[in-house]
Amino acid sequence: MNKNQLIDRLAPTLGGRRAASAAVDAVLDTIVRTVVAGGSVSITGFGAFEPVQRRTRQARNPQTGTRVQVPDRTVPRFRAHQGFKDLVDGTRALPHGASAIRKAPKGTYTQPGRSA
Repeated sequence: MNKNQLIDRLAPTLGGRRAASAAVDAVLDTIVRTVVAGGSVSITGFGAFEPVQRRTRQARNPQTGTRVQVPDRTVPRFRAHQGFKDLVDGTRALPHGASAIRKAPKGTYTQPGRSA
């Protein structure tokens, strides 16, 4: 599924293609900006997006066979949460007519700057 297909799938739920496109764009933009700033985004039951530091390493040029030094760099990483992994490998069945992602328990969300 690509972005346009995702928008088409969400359009009936969100009241049209324009609203679905705006929602998808807003979610993706928020995730990208947060990870670029060094933060992580964790979505309960789905997974976490986070920046990861890769150390300097030696690699090999496949055409010439010469060794090349690859410098330090930060890359994005997605780690699927266990519930999502269980659905994909068939350990847990996909619920019929209900959301595949479990919501966080009520009262577990805290706004930034506030204590629970």
